[in-house]
Amino acid sequence: MQIRIEKATQLKQKLDEAALGFGRIFTDYMFMMDYTPETGWQNARIVPFGNLSLHPASTVLHYGSEIFEGLKAYRRADGEVQLFRPLENVRRMNNSAERLCLPQIPEEDGLEILKTFVSLEKDWTPHAPGTSLYLRPFMFGNDETLGVHAVHHATFVLIASPVGSYYKEGINPVKIMIEDEDVRAVRGGTGYAKCGGNYAASNRAGQRAEEKGYSQVLWLDGVERKYIEEVGAMNVMFMIGGTVVTPKLTGSILPGITRKSCIEVLKDEGYTVEERLLSVEELGDALKRGILQEAWGCGTAAVVSPIGELCYKGEKYVINNGKIGKITQHLYDTLTGIQWGRIPDTRGWTFLIK
Repeated sequence: MQIRIEKATQLKQKLDEAALGFGRIFTDYMFMMDYTPETGWQNARIVPFGNLSLHPASTVLHYGSEIFEGLKAYRRADGEVQLFRPLENVRRMNNSAERLCLPQIPEEDGLEILKTFVSLEKDWTPHAPGTSLYLRPFMFGNDETLGVHAVHHATFVLIASPVGSYYKEGINPVKIMIEDEDVRAVRGGTGYAKCGGNYAASNRAGQRAEEKGYSQVLWLDGVERKYIEEVGAMNVMFMIGGTVVTPKLTGSILPGITRKSCIEVLKDEGYTVEERLLSVEELGDALKRGILQEAWGCGTAAVVSPIGELCYKGEKYVINNGKIGKITQHLYDTLTGIQWGRIPDTRGWTFLIK
């Protein structure tokens, strides 16, 4: 793939790494390329970061033809920069594209785009502990018509944002409310795709939970309203009686890359992991019997997020005395150790930017 680079006339000033938040500061450049049925993907280019211009009838504005991904570049102690399982992100984005009738990107091109872009913006990868360069690839349909049909014209964009440590004051267990009204997604829908509509639909329940003093919601399935699915925008796992249980991928759950990595680490270390249906009744029974030892969410932003309390229909349950469990802590230490290069990568998960 030939990528044209248009140099910026003036580069931005790097900000104090202690002041980094999430997704508020953006780097000097962005990658773009366009798709047409006649030419396929074309005009691959890295240009100065700036606003996009869209026709008012663009498909994305009216029918939500949009997908995105999220991954990070990490600064190692030796100063080098690496990615964590980027091919998995490319593959998941293609799965999302297929579901939303958007064009797919060849895997080798997807990796080349990430490598070239991060190499150019390498200096934006912060050095402070826990910080990283967050990468947001996204794609949207921009047919200039109000007709409802599969997307014919699309644009792919990649932007980057240096982000601070997710846990500024240490990993503290959070309080979660089990949502029994709204649903995030249904089987046969777009739950397994990473598209904006899934997240927009989750905001109402999340806001209600926050008003009641909870960090997020634990979603139930959209058909029977009884099976655990995700926690907020993360996958979720439970240690029940010595077995790690996580909801199986039924089509309404996003196949998380951190989820996959947790499962592989746990199985490699001899833990029993079950990917299966887990009802809220079974979970409540495990809480009452005292065999729910740990619970945690997992995703790119936080890696793992321990759950210290669950609330269902007004009844509250404390998990592990409200403290982080040893398996949760171990997964966090292991995955972040690989991501930042503090421990050896024996699985070939990291991708060094040269």
